Amino acid sequence: MKEVIVETKVTACTLDEMSPSMRQLVEKAKAMTQNAYCPYSHYHVGAAALLADGQIVAGSNQENAAYPSGLCAERTTLFAANANYPNTRVAALAIACYTNGHFTKDAASPCGACRQVMLETEHRYGQPMQVILYGDEVCYVFDSAADLLPMHFTADSLKTE
Repeated sequence: MKEVIVETKVTACTLDEMSPSMRQLVEKAKAMTQNAYCPYSHYHVGAAALLADGQIVAGSNQENAAYPSGLCAERTTLFAANANYPNTRVAALAIACYTNGHFTKDAASPCGACRQVMLETEHRYGQPMQVILYGDEVCYVFDSAADLLPMHFTADSLKTE
C-alpha cells in the first residue's frame, strides 16, 4: 500500500488585487445574488461566466419547496452559457454568496454536483476554465475547474482500453 498526496494550487487574494476584467466578473456574480430565489435557505448565490469572446452570462440559485427540484447558481449559469453559446468556450466563472444581509466573509465553495458540471464544461471545450470564489475578506482563484475536483470523472473515464 502506498499513500498518495493530492495537491491543489489556489491563489488567495482580495477583490482589489484582481485584474479589472476579473473584478467586473465578480461584481456581476455579486449583483446576481439579488436575483436568487431562496425562500428556504436564505442563501443567495450568484454566478457569472466570462465567455472567450468577452460576453458575460450570469445566473442565480433557484430553490423549490421540493428541494431536489431547485438548481444552484453555478449550474444555471453554465447551462445558460452552454445552451445559448454552444460554440463559445467559458473562460472563467465567478461565484458569490450573500446571506444574513451581507456577502460571506470567506469564499463559499461550490457543491459537488456543480463542480462536476464545471469540470464537464471545461472538458467540453478542451481548455481550463478559471474559477473565482468571492469572499469579502478572501477570494480564491483556481486556474482550472479540475483543481476543485481532484481524482475527477470525465468522458475520458468512460473509455475502454
